[in-house]
Amino acid sequence: MKVPKEITTYCPKCKAHQAHTVTLYKAGKRRALAIGERRHEREKKGYGGQKYPLQKRFAKTTKKLALRLKCKVCGFSRQKDGIRLRKLNIE
Repeated sequence: MKVPKEITTYCPKCKAHQAHTVTLYKAGKRRALAIGERRHEREKKGYGGQKYPLQKRFAKTTKKLALRLKCKVCGFSRQKDGIRLRKLNIE
């Protein structure tokens, strides 16, 4: 699917339609010192291994991709709901 680099849409901070730059949302680096990460490492340690089943067969062929919209006037950024796509081109 082709998406333009810039779209005009509603900005909740400006309370008006403004030009927005479009980028693809990318998850940040996981923090090794977060409590969940530390707990998971502790549970995996020693005998027994993985504490929950790892996914072997995947039913879905695509992942949901979310778009980040950043207002060019005020700089407020928000996310659009993820849509299932095989390929996304931001042109």
